[in-house]
Amino acid sequence: MGRFEQLITVTEAHCDALKHVNNVVYVQWLQDIAAAHWNSKVPTDINASVVWMLRKWEIEYKAQAFPGDVLRIDTWTGAHSAVTWDRHFTITRVNDNQTILSATSVWILIDQPTGRPKRIDEAILNVLA
Repeated sequence: MGRFEQLITVTEAHCDALKHVNNVVYVQWLQDIAAAHWNSKVPTDINASVVWMLRKWEIEYKAQAFPGDVLRIDTWTGAHSAVTWDRHFTITRVNDNQTILSATSVWILIDQPTGRPKRIDEAILNVLA
């Protein structure tokens, strides 16, 4: 599936009382890019039958971002098990290439009709591999 990236310009609405991007905003951006990456690749029939549920986040904050900063958010998939798939992220400030954060997450594939975990089959492997 390769890397997937998006650019975001930080606004004051993204910031907290310390005038830098709020940690909750970063988490929302990571969740949003994971969904955008999946939706950019998945066929409609598969997308209608499954959904990914987050099991675990690990985020390492390395620097702060401020209003006006342009950030590049990258994501890519990693190892998988029968029902989980690892996803990796970096957020980098474009003007100085400073890494703002790195993160990993573990997602569980859920069968939409039943709401239960679903085995990652060949069709899913072909979307994410």
